[in-house]
Parts: sequence; C-alpha cells; structure tokens
Amino acid sequence: MAKTQLNVRVDEGTARAARERALARGMSVNRYIEELVRQDTGEVGHTFVEAAADFMKQYEKVFTDEIGEGRR
Repeated sequence: MAKTQLNVRVDEGTARAARERALARGMSVNRYIEELVRQDTGEVGHTFVEAAADFMKQYEKVFTDEIGEGRR
C-alpha cells in the first residue's frame, strides 16, 4: 500500500503522550497513530457502540428498577 505523508500539529502534551504510548507498545508513533485512526473508523467500533446502545435501551427499565431513577 502506498503511503502518504500527513503533517499535523498537536500540543506538546499530546505529542509526549503519543510517543510514550507508542514506545510502550513497541511501535513507531506513525504506526500508533495509523492504528488509532483505523480503529476509530473500523466497523468493529461502530458495531460495538450500536450493540451497547441497543442493550442499554432494551434493559433500561431493569437498570432503573435496580439502581433507581436518580443514579442515571
């Protein structure tokens, strides 16, 4: 797959965090960012969120009965 260079500007704290997380995972910052974008745009993430929303909708009454209305 051909690569395209993408330059972004982030604050120093974000850059430091990206470097640290990439290092902890044994990968380059480039690869770390690439994987984050793939995860964010991936079907698995969307499917999980939709399933979680459906679950909460289906069991809302059970949760409300169990923990009460005021703990939402």
